[in-house]
Amino acid sequence: MAESYKEIMNRINTFIFDVDGVLTDGKLHISNDGELLRQMYVKDGYALKAAKEKGFNICIISGGKNDGVRKRLENLGVTDIYLGIPQKTIVFEEYIKKHNINPQEILYMGDDIPDYWVMKEVGLPTCPQDAVSEIKSISRYISHKNGGNGAVRDVIEQVLKVQHKWMETYDATL
Repeated sequence: MAESYKEIMNRINTFIFDVDGVLTDGKLHISNDGELLRQMYVKDGYALKAAKEKGFNICIISGGKNDGVRKRLENLGVTDIYLGIPQKTIVFEEYIKKHNINPQEILYMGDDIPDYWVMKEVGLPTCPQDAVSEIKSISRYISHKNGGNGAVRDVIEQVLKVQHKWMETYDATL
């Protein structure tokens, strides 16, 4: 019998997320000077920071490139940020080798075709509710939240709760 996604969550030590459609709702606001603006959900940010504080590896791999996204993630304590990456599998392989991470201990959340091949390599492929059908078909867990609207918080909170790390020590500064 195959393991449930909750059982797999017990061994997760690394979260990898896409940006557009996962940490954002996938919509781009275009300013008059052509700058592409994105919107992130503050509760996803809280969960990212909490996971980092609890010792989880956090990695971002995105095809998009935006200095505002990088600054926001850095302010949350995320240091492994790879933006403007057309071939995510190359960065993924380098990342796990550099940090000596077993792919079976990784939760990856993606929403579209560029995430597909990395998601096939991890222990727990997940996606937001509004992901494309090809990504939903390979996901072990589909969040009830849409991208940019709490999907990241959903998966982080579940992993931390399964591992009894969610509210073990509440720090109001998070």
